[in-house]
Parts: sequence; structure tokens; C-alpha cells
Amino acid sequence: MHVRLLGTSAGGGFPQWNCNCANCRGVRSGALRARARTQCSVAVSADGAGWFLIGASPDIRAQVESFPPLLPGAGVRGTGIAGVLLANADLDHVLGLWALREGEPLRLFATPAVREALTDDLRLASTLAEYCGLSWQEPPCEPAPLCYHDGRPSGLSYAAAPVAGQPPRYRGHTYGDGLCIGYRLADERCGRRLCVFPTVAALDTALLTRLRDCDALLFDGTFWSDDELRVAGVSGSRATDMGHLPVGGPGGSLVQLASLAVPRKVYIHVNNTNPILIESAPERRAVEAAGVEVGWDGYEFRL
Repeated sequence: MHVRLLGTSAGGGFPQWNCNCANCRGVRSGALRARARTQCSVAVSADGAGWFLIGASPDIRAQVESFPPLLPGAGVRGTGIAGVLLANADLDHVLGLWALREGEPLRLFATPAVREALTDDLRLASTLAEYCGLSWQEPPCEPAPLCYHDGRPSGLSYAAAPVAGQPPRYRGHTYGDGLCIGYRLADERCGRRLCVFPTVAALDTALLTRLRDCDALLFDGTFWSDDELRVAGVSGSRATDMGHLPVGGPGGSLVQLASLAVPRKVYIHVNNTNPILIESAPERRAVEAAGVEVGWDGYEFRL
């Protein structure tokens, strides 16, 4: 299985366009050692020809241009994108879908709750019907083949796993099953498994059990602490209010991920205020000492 991190930042990217927090100011001026990042999206393929995206960020055009396998082949038009798997309906996860309107009919894999949010609130289906059109497929709860549009096997199997989370802001307080999920993908040839969980509000025993047997894990690294936004002076919201389990602290994800015997563990969807973005920060050293990496745009590996 080929895996490419197209983008690794949370909404707004890093540096965020309208933010002058210490991190954004420092990376712009060169005073801090940190990589700029676009908004989170992952590309996965078994054969290196057809790629499935997990999330379509607002930065999708630049991400496609940066990765030749997604560009047109010998024809006048085309793409290596075979479909988009949606983990939620948050804007930073789905806005790129509108940018893909010039292509062939768009294949989307989404739960009924995510489909409803995109259809009823954001009018995705009616808008794209005037351009490329789209088809929907509900991801299974148990592993099943992930096929190309013509039914050919891609060499991958996939399954959705529900996680605790918050509805997107434009949904108000409309909760429901399936608004936030992660994906388990496996290479059908070698059996190696990838788990992708970009948004996680709680890491309970059931979810930890799902993660134990994977060979690589991409996990929500949005905030280091629950009060990070307040400390940075950008918002009064807490990480838990926004549906993200913090990385640090005694109940944070890092302590729990460190106990997993997973060969490759990587934080993605990292907010611009998170100190783990800064390569010399003590929080970054703590992450690396626990055997976890901080993902960056363009990071690739094979399973």
C-alpha cells in the first residue's frame, strides 16, 4: 500500500492566512524551525495508479499539482483520483470537492449523516449535478473490497469505524450516528493495515482495540492542550468543545498511543497553534520520545 500525506494541517493551514499567533508569526519570519502545511488530506493506493483520497481539503488543487500520480496521464483530461472517502462533513475536510467539479463523475464514500449534511446544508449534490455529477457509496462497518468505478478491485479493502466527535458548525447542534468516523484500510495482497482517524473526541477502549493490530496509524493531532486556543489568544473555545482529544496531558492521546505496539504512528490535522509543529519545542520532543511522528505535507511511506 502506498500512502501520501497531501496535507497535514487543521483548518486554515499553517501558517493560517489571518493568524498572527506566535507559531504563525515565527514560521513566516523564519524565527521558528517549522514546515508550512496545507489542510489535511491523505492519498492511498495499492497499485500506484488509482488513488483514494481521505478528505478533500480546500487546498486540493495545490496538493494534486504537488503529487504527479494524481495529475492527468496521456489524455487531454484525467486524474489518478479514483474516489474520496469522507470521515466527516467539516468544511476543511470537504471544500475541495467543489474544486473537483471539472472531472468525471465524482465518487464519494460517506455515511448517511455526512451525506445529509453535504446535501441539505451545503447543496453539494445539486451543485455538482450541473458539472461533473457524483455517486454516493456508504462505507461498510466490516472490511469489504474498495473497488474502482467500473467494479475492478483496487487491491484495497476498507471499513468505517465510528468515533466520538462534534457536528460541523453549520449543522448547529444536530447530532447523529455517523457524523464522525475513521477508516481502516488493508492491502489485500500483503494484509498490511492502515488506520486513518483525523478527528477524534475520545479515545476509549473500543477504539484502542481497533487500532492495536494496524501497521500504521494516522491520528488526530489538532491541539496539544485543551485550553490551547485561549492561551494563544485566538479563541475562548476548548479543544474538547470542538471535538478533539488533546495530544498532551495525563488523559491525552499521546500517553495512550505510546502504549500501542504499532510500527508507525503519525499525528495529522495539526492546528496552527499547536507547539508540536515547532521542531525545537519540548512538546515536539515529547511526541518523538513516545515513538510518534508529526506528519508533514509530502510525507510518503509504503506498507
